[in-house]
Amino acid sequence: MEWLLGLLTDFWQTHALWLMFASAFLSATVLPGNSEIIFIVLAIPKLALGTWLSTDIFLLLFMATLGNGLGSLTTYGIGRRLPQFRPKNHRTLWVMKHLQRYGSLTLLLSWLPIVGDLFCALAGWLRLNFIASCFFIFLGKLVRYVALLFLSVPFLL
Repeated sequence: MEWLLGLLTDFWQTHALWLMFASAFLSATVLPGNSEIIFIVLAIPKLALGTWLSTDIFLLLFMATLGNGLGSLTTYGIGRRLPQFRPKNHRTLWVMKHLQRYGSLTLLLSWLPIVGDLFCALAGWLRLNFIASCFFIFLGKLVRYVALLFLSVPFLL
């Protein structure tokens, strides 16, 4: 059993950024993920060294943002392929009305749990501008992970 733990530890240390990417990607789709925990676990040792502006932190931010953004774009693509129908639920109508009113700007909130996935799927279903959607999805995800960096500071004390 000890050899398995050693193997997992070696794999984790060697492929930490790819594990971050995979976790972030799965977290942004309808599948459950824990990208925040993995992000903080990977960031704290680097922040403890006092290297806020290091290449390691930038690579971690890049992989987390890229994975999470691509996961959201996958949900956008799924929404784009859904057949058109007229929903009757008043909450769905309310969300659709606001999505159409504010457009791709709404996707800044795509980082929110559950609701963010719904925003991405509806943005695809409503055929919102793809380039603008990409921009706001990735910007929202980046801000989320930068905020997580600052929220992890108390764990260093």
